[in-house]
Formats: sequence, C-alpha cells, structure tokens
Amino acid sequence: QVHLVESGGGLVQAGGSLRLSCAASGSTASIKYIGWYRQGPGKQRELVATISSGGSTNYEDSVRGRFTISRDNAKNTAYLQMDSLKPEDTANYYCASSLYRAAIMTWDGLDAWTLGTMVTVSS
Repeated sequence: QVHLVESGGGLVQAGGSLRLSCAASGSTASIKYIGWYRQGPGKQRELVATISSGGSTNYEDSVRGRFTISRDNAKNTAYLQMDSLKPEDTANYYCASSLYRAAIMTWDGLDAWTLGTMVTVSS
C-alpha cells in the first residue's frame, strides 16, 4: 500500500508563490505517476499537473507557465511550485499516485490520494 501526505497550503496574495509537497511512504516502488488536482468552491475537480517517474510532465492550460511539478524519487516526494498565483487558483489541492497514467487522468483505480490542502489567493 501507498500512503501520501501533503503539505504547504496557505494564504497568499495574488502574484505570490507557494510550494506544495506530497510525500509517499509504503510501497513506493509502485508509484509511477503522480497527479496534482484541485477543486475550487462550487467547481468540479480538475487535474492540474502530472509527472511520471521519468520526469515527463503535463499541465492544465490555465496553469502552464506558472506552476511546475517535480519529484525527488530518492525522497519519494513530489512538489507543485505555484508562482504568479491568481485568485482563481483558490482551491483545495490534493495529490494522487498510480502505476497507470490512465488512473491519474480519470481518477479511477488510483493507488492513493490525499484529502487536500487549502490554497487561498487574495486579490
């Protein structure tokens, strides 16, 4: 089993930065893909960024160029660096892991996920 713990949320002014961390423990060898998601007030969950064990990344259009996903396989930790934050980035952010990219893309068959950390961007 994989267990994920995230940290790093908080309150920031527009234009500011935050870094989220997603630390894994347990059967970490099964973690090939990690995804960061968010769900804003009254909105549906959206996949913000993904990263493979090899370092390949993908981003949702609204965050591309502002957010950077990375991972340190030696520390079993993934990160989401969020720069130039906007009020519309306000959401509960959470991470998930899977051996399969399809599971990350569809939120179906995930190995583990977190409950989320709140990011609030004030204008």
